[in-house]
Amino acid sequence: MNAVLDASAMLAYLQDEPGSEAVEVVLAESVISSVNWAEVVQKSIAAGVTVDGMRVDLEALGLEIYPFAPEDAEVTGRLWQQTRQYGLSLGDRACLSLGLKFGIPVLTTDRAWANLGLTLDVRVIR
Repeated sequence: MNAVLDASAMLAYLQDEPGSEAVEVVLAESVISSVNWAEVVQKSIAAGVTVDGMRVDLEALGLEIYPFAPEDAEVTGRLWQQTRQYGLSLGDRACLSLGLKFGIPVLTTDRAWANLGLTLDVRVIR
């Protein structure tokens, strides 16, 4: 594992938006929280995308969907205090907690994350 993908980064890749090339470079060795994966599926369905087979295809490219464990839930909850001024969602904090857990960079399109001041390598891809 070399990177954690936020839902916004995964969606940028899937929709071939600016920043998708940064995800493509690391996709084969990336992980996404199951919480963020749920967000990707929901937003894809809302956009009219057929999601059947999407997970299998991305896993075949090397993406790992990591289960959200009780320990992750606790870190995610605790991150609220440090990040509330930036309005981060539960999904955002789930992504950050996974990056902290594994000590690997987090890729996102959310520019506010660059100012969080966490001991974490946050890479804003656009």
